[in-house]
Amino acid sequence: LSVISGPSVFRGLPEGPRKDVSLLFLCQNGTLRIIDRKKHIFKLSQGEYIAPEKIENVYVRCVPVLQVFVHGDSLESYLIGIVVPDPEVFVSWAKDRGFVGSYEELCQNPDLENAVLEDMKAVGKEAGLKSFEQVKDLHLHPETFSIANGLLTPTLKSRRADIRRTFQEQISSMYSKKAF
Repeated sequence: LSVISGPSVFRGLPEGPRKDVSLLFLCQNGTLRIIDRKKHIFKLSQGEYIAPEKIENVYVRCVPVLQVFVHGDSLESYLIGIVVPDPEVFVSWAKDRGFVGSYEELCQNPDLENAVLEDMKAVGKEAGLKSFEQVKDLHLHPETFSIANGLLTPTLKSRRADIRRTFQEQISSMYSKKAF
């Protein structure tokens, strides 16, 4: 833990302490890197702490992925994800893998879910995600997270509690499989 002090550092905001504190990591080159917001970090059943935004930022590098929400539960030992495929590339990406259909039909195909999951795992492994940081199951959702549907804030951050509530049925279904 490091404390930063000096004449250019202020004590706080006039309205009091903030709840959206960011956790920082001191890199070997001496720079600070934001890991995640403190209120988003959670612990899995085996005691590993998870910073979901860090993982989400890795997974959005996947070609078919436009948006992703990583979810974990303190009573479970693995992560799951809600993925919104990129409508501009998803159909052609799926076609290259032998899947044909409309965007909405492809989002409902369990074999294509597995193909997207494998792609995400490969990108995650390449980015250095540990095995407990990799999602083990996912749900493909055809509608993007937006301000209009209440799943993004006006600053385009995920409304994590609202996404969790919206997809509670899919989250419960994924955790009920327990085939990992």
